[in-house]
Amino acid sequence: MPAIDVSALRFCAPLAFGAEICCVSLVDANLRRSARSPAFSSLGISTEASSGIKEVIQTDKAPAALGPYCQAIKANNTLFMSGVLGLVPETGKFVSDSVEDQTEHVLKNMGEILEASGASYASVVKTTIMLADLKDFKKVNEIYGKCFSAPAPARSTYQVACHWMQGLKSNA
Repeated sequence: MPAIDVSALRFCAPLAFGAEICCVSLVDANLRRSARSPAFSSLGISTEASSGIKEVIQTDKAPAALGPYCQAIKANNTLFMSGVLGLVPETGKFVSDSVEDQTEHVLKNMGEILEASGASYASVVKTTIMLADLKDFKKVNEIYGKCFSAPAPARSTYQVACHWMQGLKSNA
């Protein structure tokens, strides 16, 4: 996988997604190891070594992390996904400047990370979307609805002035 050229990224992408949607994000997924495993979701992680193993989730089918973090971590049968961008994994560049294209690509990248963890869109219980402009809400919502069927996950959507890559761009 090629290194991502952060200086080539747009000053302010119109979309921040993750299973929460771009900057920092969390996805809680109810992951079943077998038909006999009890279903549960937990936001708390025990510090006892015997309570579970922290597993790094990584796939080359989604953009690599742009810093000292993982695409996702699975712990105690719960998946915590980092923010996801509309980057093309092979190039490290945004798919386009279009909010529609970025939304579709973010959801594709999220799906790849979910699949690598053994989960699916149906497993997601919470998402957060960060938009540069809330005027794009309707466009994003229409595309988002294609991935999440009823019962859809709980969701928060925020307008942000810009995401963390603004600082990287200005320092590049």
